[in-house]
Amino acid sequence: MSIFLRAVEFLGLSIWLGSDIFLSFVVAPGAFSVLASRDQAGSIVGYSLTRMHVMGIVCGVAILLFRVLRTRSFASLAQPAALCVAVMILLTVISQVAVSSRMAALRIQMGSIEATAAGNPFVAEFGRLHTISVGLESGVLLTGMVALFWMVKDASSTLP
Repeated sequence: MSIFLRAVEFLGLSIWLGSDIFLSFVVAPGAFSVLASRDQAGSIVGYSLTRMHVMGIVCGVAILLFRVLRTRSFASLAQPAALCVAVMILLTVISQVAVSSRMAALRIQMGSIEATAAGNPFVAEFGRLHTISVGLESGVLLTGMVALFWMVKDASSTLP
């Protein structure tokens, strides 16, 4: 049972990291290069980011839950891999609640980001929030890679 639970932990982290990499390096650049309008591309990326955030939070909670079930100890949540996953959840919640929601509200206020003058304060605020969003997603990705390292290290230390 322990091997199964550990496999589910790895699966959850793999899904989360894979979706983050796919969105960042395939969906977003593809949408902005293929679609006729930057507004349409932004809508696709915003839609995808929201779904990825929800999936990431679900994966993170599942990872921590299966970790506690596997170890039969809440103390395992204080180990480096679990702490990394908790940080990933926190960064994702901040990104969704504090940043993405404000970016969506600005999109509605502007109507069209493309058609809004570059000097408009809404455009400047959107750009600032976009920079924060990229930083948060980068933080999730890097923290996830550290979590993966710790999970592999933990798993290899239990081998005979």
